[in-house]
Amino acid sequence: MPADKMPGGKNVLVQIEDGIAWVTLNRPEKRNCMSPALNDEMVEVLDALEIDDACKCLVLTGAGEAFSAGMDLREFFRATDGLPYTKQMRVRRSSATWQWHQLAHYMKPTIAMVNGWCFGGAFTPLISCDLAIAAEEANFGVSEINWGIIPGGQVTRSLVQAMSVRNAMYYTLTGETFNGKQAAAMGIVNEAVPKAKLKERTTELAKLLITKNPHALRACKEAIRATIGMPFEVSGDYLGAKSSQLRLVDDENGRNQGLTQFLDEKSYRPGLGAMRREKK
Repeated sequence: MPADKMPGGKNVLVQIEDGIAWVTLNRPEKRNCMSPALNDEMVEVLDALEIDDACKCLVLTGAGEAFSAGMDLREFFRATDGLPYTKQMRVRRSSATWQWHQLAHYMKPTIAMVNGWCFGGAFTPLISCDLAIAAEEANFGVSEINWGIIPGGQVTRSLVQAMSVRNAMYYTLTGETFNGKQAAAMGIVNEAVPKAKLKERTTELAKLLITKNPHALRACKEAIRATIGMPFEVSGDYLGAKSSQLRLVDDENGRNQGLTQFLDEKSYRPGLGAMRREKK
């Protein structure tokens, strides 16, 4: 996509390289706090990249020394306190739209690359991404208790989904911070690496995802999200239906390719690499 046609603006930067869309929250002077204007831009960016064939995998990160320090308290809360309820809800809607609804159900694989500060509201888009890699030096915190509020939006729900209730309780009630290594140990991110190797490792992971059947990737993502909390009987029915749906929409016919390579050609061995993708 030509640079002048690239989605984004002042608050969100977009660069596409080798199938990877690098989406950068760009308010470094505010540690990338999420303002109403940034939220509106993110809705547009995610919409545009979802149907852009140049984007095979999306990486979300932040400019400067922060991933995001959460919601911009002045612009998102203080400046909207006196507005009519409908206008307040309009501001809230774009935030909820991209941070949860779009990212959690995105049609392409997503990776959060946590390069620095990750606080409060930033946990929602972090956990909404399919995978997350953090710098060991990154600084995480749920500090809302320190100024007398709760972690609102979907932050509390996101934390409980990604970490144990005990850990969610501890960090929410104390407001203490933790680093990237601790975040990995608690399941907030998949792994932590030295900051100097963060982009290299994220790129490696994104390129791996790009090699997979995109229809199967999407079906697996949807299956994991949907079956959280389902009884086993219900999830069994759902996953059976999802498998049938995948066979209908997969223009690569991945299931038959896999069976042919495993059973007939003996060229594919599960656990020892990926099957050979043959596109129509």
